[in-house]
Amino acid sequence: MRHLIAGNWKMNGLNASLAEVNKLKSLLQEKPANADILICPPATLLPSLAQEVAGSPISAGGQDCHTAESGAHTGDVSAEMLKEAGAAFIIVGHSERRADHGETDELVKQKAEAAQRAGLTPIICVGETREERELGNAAAVVSAQLSGSLPEDTNYVVAYEPVWAIGTGLVPSLDDIREIHSLVREKTQEETRLLYGGSVKPANAAEILSIENVNGALVGGASLKAEDFFGIIQAV
Repeated sequence: MRHLIAGNWKMNGLNASLAEVNKLKSLLQEKPANADILICPPATLLPSLAQEVAGSPISAGGQDCHTAESGAHTGDVSAEMLKEAGAAFIIVGHSERRADHGETDELVKQKAEAAQRAGLTPIICVGETREERELGNAAAVVSAQLSGSLPEDTNYVVAYEPVWAIGTGLVPSLDDIREIHSLVREKTQEETRLLYGGSVKPANAAEILSIENVNGALVGGASLKAEDFFGIIQAV
């Protein structure tokens, strides 16, 4: 299975940030033999970034979408709009969306279905909070999120991101990652790519990516710098 190394820029990036994309293109030179590369910038940068990476080993994606194709939804963006802007993937259900915008599993499922409707691949995020892990409920939480968030169409990617590890520098033990990814694998198809996310850096990428059922990474802060992101790609 080809790994997927996906960068989530979150609410970061202006036109000047495209210089990092150009630098990454130069570092890559040719398509990696065993990995697909993805960058999900803010919606404002998506058309420019998609044009910048055209013909390169890098694909572009969106960070969220509305469930509807169009309509009276001020400030929202549909999956069809993101596809027209150059997206190939859409991240849905990120913990920051679940926490900051109160997104439920059912809404995440509907967004995943919207991405599939538009011909895009959703990256569906799941993960427990620190409190849930300390109470021994990590597996139960992730299992419930999967049950509620996964659409019937199996054309999707799942990203396990323990909420407490995102942007904190904290990383679960390799055994903890292995345990949750094994659980996710039991609930998904054998060909479904399972990503790990949460403070992935060049220094820890190789050992994380070597874990069974870890088929790539969803990278936050380290994806904003070409050399750091390239270091993670090299770890594959």
